[in-house]
Amino acid sequence: VFTATPEVPLTDAGRAQVAAAATWIAARYAPARIVSSPFRRARQTADILAAALGLPVTVEEDLRERSYGELAGQPYTVARETAGYDPARFWTWCPPGGGETLEDVARRAGAALDRVARTAPDHDAVVVSHGAVMMGLWWHVTGAWRAGRVARNAGVMVVEHEAGRYRGATAVED
Repeated sequence: VFTATPEVPLTDAGRAQVAAAATWIAARYAPARIVSSPFRRARQTADILAAALGLPVTVEEDLRERSYGELAGQPYTVARETAGYDPARFWTWCPPGGGETLEDVARRAGAALDRVARTAPDHDAVVVSHGAVMMGLWWHVTGAWRAGRVARNAGVMVVEHEAGRYRGATAVED
């Protein structure tokens, strides 16, 4: 189901997934901060990570989930029946009634990721967001769309940067 409201909470299963992700991150990285979407489930995720990693959380408005316009709260299958939807060019499709294309999301969230990288050039940061945003960030970093590959819940994507340039991205598919 497309996100119905920014106030959708994290589920118990989601809390367990985040706890596992926190353990995975702590074993491999030493992040200096957490930056989160303002949506409730993302903030709850960031709070769990912050408690496990002993880090502060900053909320970044531009990491919010994609706007699905009139399709908010509807099943994903509705998109296929919507005028203009083309699975071969999914990144250009705009949900009716005020939605955003994935290109729009990539520009918005990419600018946020650039700010995070600029303000922590020598430190790791954890960015907490949503599936469509992570897809847009993948494109922002790699220049390629991951067709049919939305980040799983509590999934981890590692983005490497140095001196203001992205060196690559890896999706951790545990």
